[in-house]
Amino acid sequence: MTDFISLREQRQHVRSARDFGRVAVMYGGFSSEREVSLETGNAVLQALQSRGVDAEGWDPATRSLTDFAAAGFERAWIALHGPGGEDGTLQGALEWLDTPYTGSGVMASAIAMDKVRSKHLFEAAGIPTPDYTVIRQPGDAARAMEEIGLPMILKPAGQGSSVGMSKVTRQDELDAAVALALQFGSEALAERCIDGDEVTVSVLQGEALPSIRIETPRVFYDYAAKYEADSTQYHCPGTSDPAMEQRYAEIAVAAFAELGCSGWGRVDFMTGADGQPMVLEVNTVPGMTSHSLVPMAAKQAGIDFAELCWRILETSVRADTRATPTEVAANGA
Repeated sequence: MTDFISLREQRQHVRSARDFGRVAVMYGGFSSEREVSLETGNAVLQALQSRGVDAEGWDPATRSLTDFAAAGFERAWIALHGPGGEDGTLQGALEWLDTPYTGSGVMASAIAMDKVRSKHLFEAAGIPTPDYTVIRQPGDAARAMEEIGLPMILKPAGQGSSVGMSKVTRQDELDAAVALALQFGSEALAERCIDGDEVTVSVLQGEALPSIRIETPRVFYDYAAKYEADSTQYHCPGTSDPAMEQRYAEIAVAAFAELGCSGWGRVDFMTGADGQPMVLEVNTVPGMTSHSLVPMAAKQAGIDFAELCWRILETSVRADTRATPTEVAANGA
């Protein structure tokens, strides 16, 4: 069995809402996940305000970073999904502005958003992940089928929420799937399709939360199944076997750490008939909507939504050298 690296991150307890200062909840943006981001951001904003945090919504699609720099925010809760918010771009801008922010840093955000580079690192570290090949042009489709076989999953290298993703079961579906994936960037990922359990594990301040097993009547857990359908079923924890639950937790934390991620996030798996969890990807700004998985796992662990939003805001403290609100929190453990 591979010895995985683990996170050494610890929670920074914040005593009161005043210690956070003025907080911008950054949501919306320009990506294909804008509507989900708006839903996430509004839910987070209401939760923080309910806990007394001086929080204000900020949509970079309608308000410039020049205005943001002049607005006097002391930290940012990043609720932007996809390119422009989850890929290191915004994180880099906030670094230049000396504004602490939630979640992973510039490099980890960029790598986690890039499914191809993430797969390279998983392979190098011995973290189990499905076989794959990179698609850069339509002519690569034949090579992908030769290397991966059918069925396979085709998806853009730099999108989230299953945007541009297809399950290919027949050769005559391949060209259209490749064309769709390449609409969203210069690279796509062809990945061996694993039939089995779809499981996700959230990571919060260095620890794995209970796993969630997902069941959907759709072809796969696509955008509609994630955000719109009421037919999707969730089982938390995702397994009744404590040893398997521990195995998911270990691999999730290892994958999260291998990409350099920190603060909070979610690791997605597929597990086939052989019982080996295979890492698909790491999400550094997962959804926080009514259908979202991180709040579901947190609830199972005894963390309500407002407390979860507070604890994610605490992850901005690690990079803030101007303040040290590290006393034991009155609001939680």
